[in-house]
Amino acid sequence: MRFSQTEIKDLLRAWLLISLAFAIAFHGFSLSIKFLIPFAISAFTAGIGFLLHELAHKAVAQKYGCWAEFRAFDQMLWLAVGLSFFGVIFAAPGAVMIRGLISARKHGLIALAGPATNIVLGLGFLAVAVLSPAQLMMQTGALGARINFWLGLFNMLPFMGLDGTKVLLWNKTVYALALILSIILVFGSSWII
Repeated sequence: MRFSQTEIKDLLRAWLLISLAFAIAFHGFSLSIKFLIPFAISAFTAGIGFLLHELAHKAVAQKYGCWAEFRAFDQMLWLAVGLSFFGVIFAAPGAVMIRGLISARKHGLIALAGPATNIVLGLGFLAVAVLSPAQLMMQTGALGARINFWLGLFNMLPFMGLDGTKVLLWNKTVYALALILSIILVFGSSWII
């Protein structure tokens, strides 16, 4: 993959602020050194989920010969941090901007790559939660599974320019299968964890 300096800065800023928002929402804010633990866990679970979601869009778009770069939405990032103080997570950290002539099928596959990545990550975290003997790893795995399954489901919703809209426009059957799988994973994983 090809990256510009602007894109790298935007990815890092979005990753850090999303991680901060999740850490504050789940654990509360503190200037104590102990806050680094929930921040690190959030960076590893939510932050990685966000980062790899966006990089999946980029990788597939570049595979199809498109120009693709992530751009952070700074106002939305700061809104996410602000809302996190009230225990609310609403994150629209940015998007991969894509230019190039592509078919509806390719556009749908580019869109599907992000939620599919979250599903795969969620399954990996679920395995850690179920199989790990260490309490911290079990809790981190459970959190990572929940966050990534929810990210996958949220992004499959067919509105506001989310990934689901593009997948639905391309192929209703693929959309329905991805949405049903996401719903099953979100609600089914809560019974397992």
